[in-house]
Amino acid sequence: MSVRGISHVTFVVADLERTARLLCEGLGAREVYDSAGREHSLSREKFFVLGDAWLVAMEGAPLAERSYRHVAFAVDGADLPRYRQRLQALGVEILPGRGRTEGEGASLYFHDHDNHLFELHAGTLDERLAAYAFADAVRVAARAD
Repeated sequence: MSVRGISHVTFVVADLERTARLLCEGLGAREVYDSAGREHSLSREKFFVLGDAWLVAMEGAPLAERSYRHVAFAVDGADLPRYRQRLQALGVEILPGRGRTEGEGASLYFHDHDNHLFELHAGTLDERLAAYAFADAVRVAARAD
């Protein structure tokens, strides 16, 4: 018995159509279901496929405040400028990002209209671990001098 991976991620949103535009037009997701009057869960919901991920948007009260809790999607670094343009055209807030360790991969952070934080990340876990290990080794060497 073992967990095979993430089944789906659900976002509670005030406006399903606005979120559908963000996911489909902004990120390239494909809408595959709309409960539209056939509520099987807590409220109306839409399902999307983005890459290999199943995403759910469910109507409800948006998050009251923002935090750094987020979902990161893997993208090619060369595509980040195009994603930035598409997302800005949809009116989402693009964040300045955070300081990066060289080699960990570039990211684009943005908030949707319901205070969810998303990251588009161009890097892998192995690349990040290698970058962190190298940075740690440089720090240790610098302290030894």
